[in-house]
Amino acid sequence: MRIGLFSETYHPYISGVVTSILTLKKALEKMGHEVYVVTINQEKNKYEYKDRVLKIPGIKAGIYDDVKVATFYSLRSTNQIKKWNLDIIHTHTEFSMGIYGRILSKQFNIPLVHTYHTMLEDYVYLVTKGLFDKPVKKILKHFVVFNCNKMVSELIVPTKKTYDLFKNKYNMSRNIHIIPTGIDIKRFDNKNFDSKEILNLRKKHNISSNDFVLLSISRVSKEKNIDFLIENQLKMKENVKLVIIGDGPYKKDLEKKVNKLNLNNNVIFVGKIEWKDIPLYYQLGDVFVTASKTETQGLTVNEALASSIPVVCINDSSYKSSVFDNVNGMFFKTKKEYVDKIKLIIEDKNMYKKMCVSAKKSSIDFSEEIFGKKVLSVYESALKNKKARKFDVLFKKRSLYDSSKS
Repeated sequence: MRIGLFSETYHPYISGVVTSILTLKKALEKMGHEVYVVTINQEKNKYEYKDRVLKIPGIKAGIYDDVKVATFYSLRSTNQIKKWNLDIIHTHTEFSMGIYGRILSKQFNIPLVHTYHTMLEDYVYLVTKGLFDKPVKKILKHFVVFNCNKMVSELIVPTKKTYDLFKNKYNMSRNIHIIPTGIDIKRFDNKNFDSKEILNLRKKHNISSNDFVLLSISRVSKEKNIDFLIENQLKMKENVKLVIIGDGPYKKDLEKKVNKLNLNNNVIFVGKIEWKDIPLYYQLGDVFVTASKTETQGLTVNEALASSIPVVCINDSSYKSSVFDNVNGMFFKTKKEYVDKIKLIIEDKNMYKKMCVSAKKSSIDFSEEIFGKKVLSVYESALKNKKARKFDVLFKKRSLYDSSKS
């Protein structure tokens, strides 16, 4: 099967969407399929095509980490995509590259599969700056429903939280496939790293052997609710360190907050790291923590589990398919619950060890092989439905022809 994946961003840019695409591409190629990527050139303002990855020029949108969007779709890129003779187009964005995928789907009569990765309503403030939120969200709802219902052959969502959004809030009646994004479990196995390598990394970031590390890995933006984690460091013991990995528009504000609260010894900002180094940096953590309610699934949670790290997360449905309370992690609702559960994990060493083992075991359900097979079955459904529609059209035409003769 020849598959085209369309996305605004791609490697080396780091995000949950990019990770999902890389994992899917790898899994499908292992099964013998040809996978092509169509994206925007985020590094240079030029057309590039290499190793089945087509990058087209774009302009900065000025909304999200200076990510570029396409303003037009050139004949050159369209001709290149036509040569691939795609069986499936799989879009991973609702915006410029998603629109391009939909245009090509109609133009070349190729089934279109779409994955809804992001709870867009949670990011409206980036555009509105707090003004006209309600009308913009209403417009956004119509935009999402149109693109995810009317324009696609099959729709994929990563969690039941997103499924419920479409079914209960958007009243969408179409079939929706729940497929959590897979991860390369072997890549995060703690056996890949020797103790000396991890010790050197801890020293680099001023983390002593006696420190207990609460790890946060995400885009550093307001909706990730990292403020919650920082504020609760005031109630932790001196040797409990919060390590924040990632970069984003809210980082400077958080650094100011840490200074104001006099928490410079308890909160460590690592900043942005290379994609290849992420598995090693997970080894810094004793517990992975998140208070974000804007995730569709929280891919970093699954990566933490694969790294044998228990997860303490806010009680949000996006994590319910990965985290099992008191087995591989814990849920909290309030600040007091968060602090109490962190303290319990630190004090009860036997429980902590069991959680670490359970974390690794539970990550098997999110292997890239299972992920690839599930997505492939959706592609097959899209192709089957296309053939059924063709047959139906031909049958109707034949029936009309026969009745006209009688």
